[in-house]
Parts: sequence; C-alpha cells; structure tokens
Amino acid sequence: MKHLTYKPTGVCARGIEIEMDDRDVITSVRFIGGCAGNTQGVAALVRGLSAREAAQRLRGIQCGAKGTSCPDQLARALEDALRSEAN
Repeated sequence: MKHLTYKPTGVCARGIEIEMDDRDVITSVRFIGGCAGNTQGVAALVRGLSAREAAQRLRGIQCGAKGTSCPDQLARALEDALRSEAN
C-alpha cells in the first residue's frame, strides 16, 4: 500500500491524501478543505481506478478562472507519484 500526501495550489483544498495498492489502483482519496460535497464525490468516483486513468480523466478540469481545480490538482498529484515511481 502506498500513501501519498500532496499540497495543492490555486484551490480551496489545503491537502490531498491518496492511498494506492501495489498496482497503482486508487483505494482512497481524502481532500483536506475544499468544497466537501464535490471533493467527496471526486474521491468516490476515482476509487478503484488506476492512477493513470484517473489522472487522464481529471487533468485540465478548471474551477472558474483559477486555471485549475481540485480534480486537476488530484491529477497532478497522481502524475507526480507515477513519475517518482518510474525514477
């Protein structure tokens, strides 16, 4: 089991905690802060997806004029985790 903590930027959430199994399948996501209903919904929807698939689906989603969103920040966290594993 892998546990990751990510500090998002440009959004209301102050942190994202992610757990993945050894096959990079997301087992849980928890946003600290942010819009509770939206972040809980995103967390529920990505549970069971591979980190790569979730990142592809969420990358580029924007919240207003922020240029990013909580889902986009989750995608960035997952991409960072996958990159660090590859190195």
